[in-house]
Amino acid sequence: MSESTAAGDSTPPDIRVRRGNPTDEELAALIAVVGGAYLEESAEPVVAPPARSRWELSARGLRRPLDRERRWGGFSG
Repeated sequence: MSESTAAGDSTPPDIRVRRGNPTDEELAALIAVVGGAYLEESAEPVVAPPARSRWELSARGLRRPLDRERRWGGFSG
């Protein structure tokens, strides 16, 4: 987290255009959308844990690897 976000500063992040020639209206729209999303996210940076589906909750674990040293059916004789 940067110092400006920690201090509660409401300045949007630095946005640089690397390719193309956007118009002033396009830049204004980009800065408004990205800056607003950035400020909203930095106000409450909480990541929700991914929800597990009912399928994942009911799925069994992987089975044990086969023991190749044991003979067929577990009989030794």
